[in-house]
Amino acid sequence: MADQSIPEARTPRAGKAASEAPSKASPAAAPKGETPLNGGAGDDASRAGVLSRRRLLGTAGATGLVLGAAGGTVGYAARPAEATPLASLGAGQVMFHGKHQPGILQGLQARGHLVAFDLAAGAGRKEAAALLRRWSETARRLMAGEAAQQDDTDVARDAGPSSLTITFGFGFGFFARTGLEKQRPVALDPLPDFSSDQLDKARSNGDLWVQIGADDALVAFHALRAIQKDAGNAAKVRWQMNGFNRSPGATSHPMTARNLMGQMDGTRNPKPAEADFDRRIFVPQSGSKDPAWMANGAYAVVRRIRMLLDDWEQLSVKAQEEVIGRRKSDGAPLSGGTETTEMDLEKTDRAGDLVVPINAHARITRPDQNGGAAMLRRPFSYHDGIGADGVPDAGLLFVCWQADPLRGFVTVQRKLDRGDALSQYIRHESSGLFAVPGGAAEGEYVGQRLLEG
Repeated sequence: MADQSIPEARTPRAGKAASEAPSKASPAAAPKGETPLNGGAGDDASRAGVLSRRRLLGTAGATGLVLGAAGGTVGYAARPAEATPLASLGAGQVMFHGKHQPGILQGLQARGHLVAFDLAAGAGRKEAAALLRRWSETARRLMAGEAAQQDDTDVARDAGPSSLTITFGFGFGFFARTGLEKQRPVALDPLPDFSSDQLDKARSNGDLWVQIGADDALVAFHALRAIQKDAGNAAKVRWQMNGFNRSPGATSHPMTARNLMGQMDGTRNPKPAEADFDRRIFVPQSGSKDPAWMANGAYAVVRRIRMLLDDWEQLSVKAQEEVIGRRKSDGAPLSGGTETTEMDLEKTDRAGDLVVPINAHARITRPDQNGGAAMLRRPFSYHDGIGADGVPDAGLLFVCWQADPLRGFVTVQRKLDRGDALSQYIRHESSGLFAVPGGAAEGEYVGQRLLEG
């Protein structure tokens, strides 16, 4: 299915031996081609970690990206970092200030929260600026492993930064509420309707969006509470969703993650080393139709995609593989080879039938079958219990990043709408599109160039 981006090397906290600090992993080359569920594929191998120096010296694990099921976007995911002893898991640190906001280029994180806010009645540009200033300072402190500036809950007192990332974005309605309609990007126009949509408006869109990720559940929750408390009277939570990925150190060696359907998800996400990566994922500093405040930013499409697991699990393994177009055991294309072998779309069997079915998800979502449309997928799995009908409420919190959502997500999702074999096993239940500005420089807060420009 889908990949994610190259994880940033972990930075040990003060007092940790240098030998305990993880180093960057070199990403493996990925073939041209399709993306996973929801379009978007990639090396979803996530950060690897040694289970225990005593028990498994030299053994590595990986966290991985989840199913791209039905988001209909093309991409590739991140490779895992090199082995990281579990004892130093909390030492990983991501910098708040930088060219891009954190939470985009880092690898998959074990725990995540997605939350949207609406500005409170009477709150405008001034209140929004003050809120983003508070949020940015809180994000900077917590990502450094420090306590919140006011009323810290002590939930994460015993933990390190745990690779915490906090990312902020603006929804379509934010600009009218703040009198900044002239600064609203055209790319932020509402997404079109898709035939697979069964959207809950109460759990879609929002004026402001926050993405939180960490390698530790308590660290992520601590950040969530701090962000919610900082909102004060300026904004109220519209919706919140909680997700997870494989924990660092969970597997014996770095590998692509599996989603809740049991499929490898993340064989082919775009990689920063690719020559056109920045052009496809981030808004350029010049020569763009986007307003100047979006330079080095990206657009995030957020979809809650429910997997109809009871129906899916009734299929034989062979039938599941034909729906996806890849082997379930190792992620290799049905046309042969290994996980990273380029898919042969023309190969036929002895009866003359295509080996990769014409409606296979991996065939439909390939970038080369969609005019090169690509996006960087960085999702979370979710499980919200069992409904009254006994059916699990589980699936994918799909998050994808691109410089232009019309050329990225929309292009692929429209094609999936016309005949993706996976569509009968998934359901899009909520949706949002957010403009995520570039990273804040030292002394700045996120969105300052918009709100004070």
